[in-house]
Amino acid sequence: MPDPLLHARGLRKSFGDLEAVCGIDLDVAAGEAFGFLGPNGAGKSSTMRMIAAVSPPSAGTLRVLGMDPVAQGPQVRARLGVCPQEDTLDNELNVRDNLVIYARYFGLSRRLARERAEELLDFVNLTDKARSKVDELSGGMKRRLTIARSLVNRPDLLLLDEPTTGLDPQARHLLWDQLFRLKQSGVTLILTTHYMDEAEQLCDRLVVMDAGRIAAEGAPQDLIRQHSSREVAELRFALGEQEVAAPLVARALEERAARVETLPDRVLVYADDGEAAVETALAAGLRPVATLVRRSSLEDVFLRLTGRTLVD
Repeated sequence: MPDPLLHARGLRKSFGDLEAVCGIDLDVAAGEAFGFLGPNGAGKSSTMRMIAAVSPPSAGTLRVLGMDPVAQGPQVRARLGVCPQEDTLDNELNVRDNLVIYARYFGLSRRLARERAEELLDFVNLTDKARSKVDELSGGMKRRLTIARSLVNRPDLLLLDEPTTGLDPQARHLLWDQLFRLKQSGVTLILTTHYMDEAEQLCDRLVVMDAGRIAAEGAPQDLIRQHSSREVAELRFALGEQEVAAPLVARALEERAARVETLPDRVLVYADDGEAAVETALAAGLRPVATLVRRSSLEDVFLRLTGRTLVD
């Protein structure tokens, strides 16, 4: 990979005895959309803070835009755009002034700051809200304004922490379209997300992190091929029949399924042909009350690599 915008080797971050990031290796190329997936406490946010030059690494090598973020923090931050998980907009200002004043922090003249604000309001479809106060905006509008603000300095690298958390489907898809347009214009994106469909839509490559380490890395479809099957058949049984039926499903599909997983409410059959797996189960005398065949997804990969136990 020639001249990656992000280069990390043996990157670690510790907080006392707690090692949040345990020696990870990363390379992100210019123009790429790169994602971090992982449960709470996996080390995603700690990694993003090191990349953003606001938290120094405890050990290892980190280069962002070819610079050392510890020794050259101001120079790195001047070329970054950061969209935090929580909107940190100024409620005392209207929508346009939130952009104009933020642009002034980067040394833009008043005229250029106003021009840049108008350009970004058009980009995120908020021109008609330019004079509105932040409190008058919907959650989706606030998120779009936060992304617009992160672009005032024309960053080479845009960091997005859970960019669509809490948004309705329409707002999420609108943001996806805007982020895709940014990528097409040459902006490099690094994002964290809990939405598997978002990662599949936006990311060229991603890593799945767990307990501070990288559990897997690759393009979304490559990860699905490597860690799951082409399809998944979900079999639900009547109340009280699940425990009896689950081992029977595994026995009947031993040769056809790559893997059978028993959950409290259903049995998942991972197979290349989900319909054929269901037919085999029915032919063996099993009688699920409901069946569903779907394509395998990044969520299946995520849960297999990080487990189904809730992490606080």
